[in-house]
Amino acid sequence: MSTTDSGLPPDWEVRHSNSKNLPYYFNHRSHESRWDPPAEADTEKLKLFMAAHHSTASNPQSTSQADGKIRAAHLLVKHRDSRRPSSWKETNITRSKEEALELLKGYEEQIKSGDKSLGELAMSESDCSSARKRGDLGFFGRGQMQKEFEDAAFSLKPGEVSGVVETASGVHLIERIQ
Repeated sequence: MSTTDSGLPPDWEVRHSNSKNLPYYFNHRSHESRWDPPAEADTEKLKLFMAAHHSTASNPQSTSQADGKIRAAHLLVKHRDSRRPSSWKETNITRSKEEALELLKGYEEQIKSGDKSLGELAMSESDCSSARKRGDLGFFGRGQMQKEFEDAAFSLKPGEVSGVVETASGVHLIERIQ
């Protein structure tokens, strides 16, 4: 595909992440990869290109617990000791783990009170690139997530939200979708 078809600037292409089962953007000259399109992209052309070439043709309902997978969303708050202390919101996260926990507990209260849903908060507050999908991580099975995250997610019933879950990535609230 040429860049005029995709709406991407020269040297950029769309690739597919096997680990996350999502498309991402890759610059073959600089070897930069990113989840969000480069700033110079023609967003209208890119939207059409992605819909034609990178949308999921399968129904998300078709993957079920029968194959041992669940679907969950999360809200991640990173801290300076996180595995990768940067995000789409901040290039250098400097908050302490205690500050991250305090933020997350505030979000948990908003969810419990019914003021906001996890998905609403994830869109603006999550340090994970899944924020643009309301925190939705899609379907995953055992062995695909960090153990603490996986154990918490698999222990939830659909519709339930976890308490604070700590992993090497940061602190999370998890909502089991299916």
